[in-house]
Amino acid sequence: MKGRIQHPVRKLTLAVIAAAFVGLTGCASTGQLQELEDRLKADIATAKADAAAAKSDAAAANAKANDALNIANEANRRSMDTEAKIDRMFKKAMHK
Repeated sequence: MKGRIQHPVRKLTLAVIAAAFVGLTGCASTGQLQELEDRLKADIATAKADAAAAKSDAAAANAKANDALNIANEANRRSMDTEAKIDRMFKKAMHK
């Protein structure tokens, strides 16, 4: 997951470097730089929203996994209780 978040950041870093280079060379107009800055801001906002959604999904998956673990533990406890009861019944029947 970390790699997915870093990838847009790398793109943004390269874009900022490219924008700085173009700005220093004087080949880009102020409008072009403003357009690039707006796109970068939109990309950053999208990356942040994607990261927040991924975090939320991970929290929900973790909660489901914990619920499943609790259910499995309860089933195991019941199985062991039933096995103990059957064992006691068998021993009682054998003593008669």
